[in-house]
Amino acid sequence: MGGSRKLKNNIAYKPHFSRHFPQTAESSSTLRITSPFTVTSSKSSTMIRPQSLLFLVYLSGPLVCHAFKICAFNVQSFGGSKATDAAVLHTVTQIVARCDVCLLQEVRDQKKTAIPLLINRLNDYERVHHYDYVSSERLGRTPTYQEQYVFVFRADSVRLIDVYQYPDTQKGDEDAFAREPFIVRFQAPKTVIGEFVLIPMHTSPSNATKEIDELYDVFEDITRRWKTEDIMFLGDFNAACGYVAKKNRKKIRLYSDKFSWLIDDKQDTTVRQTTDCAYDRIVVHGDSFLRAIVPFSAQPFNFASAYQIKEEEALRVSDHYPIEVELKIKSGSEQRSIILFQITIGLPLLLQLK
Repeated sequence: MGGSRKLKNNIAYKPHFSRHFPQTAESSSTLRITSPFTVTSSKSSTMIRPQSLLFLVYLSGPLVCHAFKICAFNVQSFGGSKATDAAVLHTVTQIVARCDVCLLQEVRDQKKTAIPLLINRLNDYERVHHYDYVSSERLGRTPTYQEQYVFVFRADSVRLIDVYQYPDTQKGDEDAFAREPFIVRFQAPKTVIGEFVLIPMHTSPSNATKEIDELYDVFEDITRRWKTEDIMFLGDFNAACGYVAKKNRKKIRLYSDKFSWLIDDKQDTTVRQTTDCAYDRIVVHGDSFLRAIVPFSAQPFNFASAYQIKEEEALRVSDHYPIEVELKIKSGSEQRSIILFQITIGLPLLLQLK
């Protein structure tokens, strides 16, 4: 993204805002925007403070947005050392800022400093949106190696409704997961589907087949608990290259007509040129969720190519590519209620700017 420059009132102004407010824009009415901060009508001229301009751009978000993006990223042992590496943090920030909701895996933030640093960086980097997060506790079978699932989301686009830590205490099948799912439920008013559940999974490679199959039990638990079937599984399933043999898929209940695997075997979700494996997957349940997805939008994001960085530098960030999928958004008159939703969130901000 382009850099920021400081205005006299110390508010950072990003040059890309001017795409929405060009130097001279004129419509069929008598209202004109003659500069980034002046609105001129046939009766008067009003100066808009930069803060108010930012708020207007914020409100215009749904009208210029074309899709709602959900991502999952195994960020490979993301903790204090990575978060304080400026180059790594910048790349992670760029990646996460592309998403309305982003699941981070392999977060090893024992001191609870890495994720707050990332969130602060995101909110400084991307002023149009406000980012927040929800995190699981540290999960793992041994105290020496534990991870967290972290969902980073745009608080102006989605609302966190509920969370649920799967207990993994099913009788006769206890401790099935190395890192049991931390399940979240979001409301996203601008999307066609409106509300959905995300179930994250980072399997143990040596037990990937069993853990992926066990997700079906999680699915049944959630459908009973929350009375919904609009469910997406996502994360590093280790579902390729020897960890999950094709002959063993008949043992996996998620490989059935009920579920759609949106990242297929031909995709490569790894950074190294010497590997070609679809470890990371997105799976959705039901026809209604499938209809709410932008066709062919599920794919890995090759950040090394996009940001023109060498493989060695990319591997400092992660050995996985993020994966992503887009949800269809509402259009036309349906957006009016969404603007009201955003005003409810953003009005306190505007009042602070007076």
